Amino acid sequence: MKFKIIITLSFILTSICFKAQDRFDLLEQKLDQVAKNYPGINDKVELSMNGVSIQEYIRVIGTNNNLNVNVDPALDIKLSNNFSKVSVKEVFLFLCKRYDLDIVFVGPIMTFNKFNAPVVEKKSPIGKKINVQYEKDLDLLGYDLNNDTLGNVTKEITKQSGKNIIFSPDLANKMVSGFMQGASFNGALEKLAFANDMKVIKTPDDFYVFEKKQVVANTQNSQSENNPFGSLTNQNPNPNENSKNSKIQIKDGLITMNVDKMSMNEIVNTVSKELGKNYFLFSDIKGTATLKVEDAPYDEFLKLLFNGTDFTFKKDGSTYLFGDRNLEGLRQSKLITLKNRTIEKVIDFIPAELKKGVELKVFEDMNGIIVSGSQPRINELEHFMRQIDLVVPMIHIEVIIADVRKSNSLSAGISAGLGTKTGTTGGTLLPDYNISLNSNSINNLISGINGLGIINLGNVTPNFYINLKAMESNGILKLRSTPQIATLNGHEAKISVGKTEYYLEVSNNLVNNSAVNQNILQTQQYKPINADLSLTIDPQVSGDEQITMTINVKQSSFTERISNTAPPGTLNRDFQSLVRVKNGEMIMLGGLDENQTNNSGSGLPFLSRIPVLKWIFGNRTKAKSQSKLTIFIKPTVIYS
Repeated sequence: MKFKIIITLSFILTSICFKAQDRFDLLEQKLDQVAKNYPGINDKVELSMNGVSIQEYIRVIGTNNNLNVNVDPALDIKLSNNFSKVSVKEVFLFLCKRYDLDIVFVGPIMTFNKFNAPVVEKKSPIGKKINVQYEKDLDLLGYDLNNDTLGNVTKEITKQSGKNIIFSPDLANKMVSGFMQGASFNGALEKLAFANDMKVIKTPDDFYVFEKKQVVANTQNSQSENNPFGSLTNQNPNPNENSKNSKIQIKDGLITMNVDKMSMNEIVNTVSKELGKNYFLFSDIKGTATLKVEDAPYDEFLKLLFNGTDFTFKKDGSTYLFGDRNLEGLRQSKLITLKNRTIEKVIDFIPAELKKGVELKVFEDMNGIIVSGSQPRINELEHFMRQIDLVVPMIHIEVIIADVRKSNSLSAGISAGLGTKTGTTGGTLLPDYNISLNSNSINNLISGINGLGIINLGNVTPNFYINLKAMESNGILKLRSTPQIATLNGHEAKISVGKTEYYLEVSNNLVNNSAVNQNILQTQQYKPINADLSLTIDPQVSGDEQITMTINVKQSSFTERISNTAPPGTLNRDFQSLVRVKNGEMIMLGGLDENQTNNSGSGLPFLSRIPVLKWIFGNRTKAKSQSKLTIFIKPTVIYS
């Protein structure tokens, strides 16, 4: 009776937990739908409040994030909390879970009020979906039933598994409940029958039949009457003490047994001989069993008997082999291959509990692992491998790198002096003006001025010269590259474009050949130095195909050398960003600007600082350069 009460309570608690989880999952889905038109739901918030009413708390969030919110005035809740870097959606879900609230959606308007749990009907409504899952490859059955009719349950199981299940007419409207996940098909049906006071048998033509359980009177073992599957124990020091009270009956190849602390070794020997089975014992089967079953086939009976023990069996032709699970003759070997993932990554994530009792060997050529161990352990490991063998999305990343550089330079001035000999007049007029005048040309120019009125400038010495210089240059350089790369979800992708220059390094080493002779050994070595543009992207794809990318950009360029053999200087620019974009959308990253301004000159003291005159009594150079780097990134998720 206590066993039944515990099972009933576990089913009720499991049902309540699932319903609560479904409610919050539904709220999260509705908030995601509203976020499509009101993105403020996904914005991060910084909140620190003490003793604020929930009405004022939610109103502040709605005002700051452009959301339409309404709060039931009857709610009497004071909030004191501190949130940092969490989304509005996460705050709303926290409030609903913490204070048992519900959100009613009317278009974009969200109304917060107290959650009223719906009344659950005892009987299944017409058209209720029967929650049954069947995995054909591993022959595993799972179900989550709550007051569902046996007729509807067996119909759904038959649809998914293709196995025929029938029941006696008086059980058509029987209400059944139970929860099972990833169990063997036969075991799941037996547990369903047990939990609902029935029995199930398998006919020789592979039909499963549900019947009412017939109570077998056994006053000496009344404590086990309500347990058709029994339990295993090793607590009795004398295995044969209660065997005289045991009942074993075999009819039409089916086993009916009611034993109390009977030796497992004796059970196997008795049943196998009675059924005429060929069997071999690798070692004695130690321990006792308290067991009650009705009309169980031989194989199912053995699975139940050895479940949870260190012993197992294996069928080799028509002979059954019994012994310890780790014995060589009872071990199985199987190749488990993956379709969508690489075995190198998966092998590290297998839980340690699943590796116990089995030997794993990576088989890279087949993208799988060879497993050796007992069959139940292999089945459990294979089920886990199938669950994680999912398609890994690939991200195709298009990158556009645009680098625009502008430069402007102006150089002008007059220089004069005395040379060692008379030079010649010459130079260029276009595209830049750079003329040198010797003393003859200057004297001819002065003589033309001397004839004007009272002006008489005289002549210059034969070695005098003048240089006139005026030059302006402009330049625009546009660089554009469009690399494309692809990477798997969660794996880093990197692009690097650069330039390498070399500089000479000279080393002088003093070599002592003797106490008197000392030589200097000089070595020369050209060493490289790099300047490049590198872009590193680490993408993560979420369930709604939102892509979160960690982006690192580094740019370096060479500057002028201080001498011909000196290494060039480098100018570095880099930034790191964490962004989130939708699948197929493009983002722009900019701001890597470089501006240089140079204004220098030389000339006569004082006069070279006077406007206008500084261009006559000196040389001036103005230079200005601007560089701007812009990067466009477009990620696209590809499932193949």
